[in-house]
Amino acid sequence: MKISARNTLKGTVKSVTMGAVNAEIVIEVAAGLSITSIITKASAEQLGLAVGSEAYAVIKASDVLMAVD
Repeated sequence: MKISARNTLKGTVKSVTMGAVNAEIVIEVAAGLSITSIITKASAEQLGLAVGSEAYAVIKASDVLMAVD
């Protein structure tokens, strides 16, 4: 796989929650560190995402926002 995104984290799928249109995917990228993504249900099915499978979290963003109370 070649990709232009600089932030690519390999991990293990910990949960897949399918909705009517979207799917919530949780990937553990390090011990105790998970990333959650919402993708289309069709994409999750096409990628074959399932608990225990390996996947990549690819982060492509031009802004990262910070906030405090």
